[in-house]
Amino acid sequence: KKQPRWVMAAELVETNRLRARVVARIQPEWAERAGAHLVKRSYGEPHWNAARGSATVPERVTLYGLPIVRARPVPLARIDPVGARDMFIEHALVERDWSSHHAFLEDNRKAMEAVRNLEDRVRRRDILVDDDDVFALYDERIPDTVTSARHFDRWWSKTRVEQPDLLTFTPTELVRPEAGDVSPSAFPDRWRQDGIALPLTYRFDPADEFDGVTVHIPLPLLAHVHEDDFAWQVPGRRLELVTALIRSFPKRLRHSFAPAGEVAEAVLGRVGPDNGPLVEVVARELGYLRGEPVPLDELRLDLLPDHLRMSFVVTGETGEPIVAGKDLSALRSMLHDEMRDATARLAPELQRTGLLEWTIGTLPHTVDASWAGHTVTVHPALVDEGDSVAVRLFASEAEQTSAMKAGTRRLLLLTLPSATKSLQRVLPDATKLVLRRDELEQCIAAAIDRIVADNGGPAWDEEEFAELRDVVRDDLVDTAIAAALAVRDVLLAAEQVEERIARLKSSPTTRAAIDDIRGQLGQLMRPGWIVSTGTRRLPDVARYLRGIEHRLERLRDAPERDLDAMQRVQRLEREYTELHEALPPSRKRDAWPIRWMLEELRISLFAQTVGTSQRVSEKRVSREMDRIAAGE
Repeated sequence: KKQPRWVMAAELVETNRLRARVVARIQPEWAERAGAHLVKRSYGEPHWNAARGSATVPERVTLYGLPIVRARPVPLARIDPVGARDMFIEHALVERDWSSHHAFLEDNRKAMEAVRNLEDRVRRRDILVDDDDVFALYDERIPDTVTSARHFDRWWSKTRVEQPDLLTFTPTELVRPEAGDVSPSAFPDRWRQDGIALPLTYRFDPADEFDGVTVHIPLPLLAHVHEDDFAWQVPGRRLELVTALIRSFPKRLRHSFAPAGEVAEAVLGRVGPDNGPLVEVVARELGYLRGEPVPLDELRLDLLPDHLRMSFVVTGETGEPIVAGKDLSALRSMLHDEMRDATARLAPELQRTGLLEWTIGTLPHTVDASWAGHTVTVHPALVDEGDSVAVRLFASEAEQTSAMKAGTRRLLLLTLPSATKSLQRVLPDATKLVLRRDELEQCIAAAIDRIVADNGGPAWDEEEFAELRDVVRDDLVDTAIAAALAVRDVLLAAEQVEERIARLKSSPTTRAAIDDIRGQLGQLMRPGWIVSTGTRRLPDVARYLRGIEHRLERLRDAPERDLDAMQRVQRLEREYTELHEALPPSRKRDAWPIRWMLEELRISLFAQTVGTSQRVSEKRVSREMDRIAAGE
């Protein structure tokens, strides 16, 4: 009923047709067994069987040319044990095409990944050994009898007892001998700064915007890091960095520092990050080598290749990236509110609102809190909320100082009788006519600030606050009167300046001078100027206004001289603005004295007869800005 695949005949008879007689159905496998001495075997190309953990080869068996078996998979080890062993090492161990629980395979993968990371760091692709080298490492450790996973497991179960690290490779073994001295310490995993350790990652992909080194900064730590330090790069990039800076010089300067690599090496042999900001330090050292100063503006960090400028990733509480870029100052400005909110959440037990008197016991100067695995130091302070006081946390000591000053002032005003009526009773009528009510209130606030500062304030516990409040109660009216009289002098001087400006004939020169003067007035008498200036400097403001009057008197007679002096002082004011904006929040207060130096410089340039309160010159102002920029 069914035609068999194979038949066997006892006799073949050929008449007009070929006939087979005494025929029976047979299985071809019978012929392979019964005629083993007659069959012929041939083999195809071997292949790796991951499921079996061994190499197999297709076998073809024929009898008198008839195929008994067409492509039966058989272990390669039976045919070619050497080839089977090689395929096991190559596929199972080198290429990891094998499901195995052996720990050395994962350890070796991690070691190879570490060397690949080192390649990203040093920006080379010739450090990690290739597959042939890894094969050789296994080949010299594994015996010839191991041809499959089954053989390996049997051998390794005994061997690992005595030699557990036999098949575990160290990163040193995975580095090519010709790669040279590649020190991982030159490309660290962490950036350390002021006790903070920030993770670093490396990428070697010129097409990627984050090619190079990336610093990962947790959000609350963003206010604590110093941007100048990052310009120096990691130690392994430093020589390339300084070399690139030198090569970015215009041709007239570049030829003085050839060859650039050797000059860069000489510079780095003398200085490093501890000596100050990169640009200032390198310019100074190059100036020593050249014998004349190198202008700072010739060292252009913005012209460096992207991989030599660090990238920054700000991370959230779970490590997720929030924002990234190469301008740390811009990231700070962008995330100012988020930084404040994140800092405020670190120690919620310290925060208070609606305080009308001191009921908070002792307020600590600093608190260490944990955030995303990092220890973050925060700074509690009183905060002025208008009709009450709160306790908030700040990222920097500078922010704490500013907030604590205003918060202490508000709490004193809330716990003391109003001084406004007392002040109005004793002030001369002429002074009361000049000052508005809000200016009187500013005089009282400025007087409180003066008394608190003179008596070691602000207070940090209830007892200190009570003592401070008693002192302020006794001295407030007298100090506020002195402030009000000084403010009166400033306001009257400002009226005189406006009258002189109104009488001045308009011309291109006078219009430029008037615009400059109005800008100066706007800075000196901006909203809240009485409190921000402080009682000690109020007489200086009146003197600066007298200097403006003197300038206006001389403007018509010497307009060219006025224009030259104005351009010189405006150049320094622009440099000061750039410096102030570039400083982190924790250091902005360091630059404030320069603002008053600029006012004194205006007196020396426009009104020498008025007199300055200190020795001042353009060179002194520039030197002070350089000192602040260098972090001194």
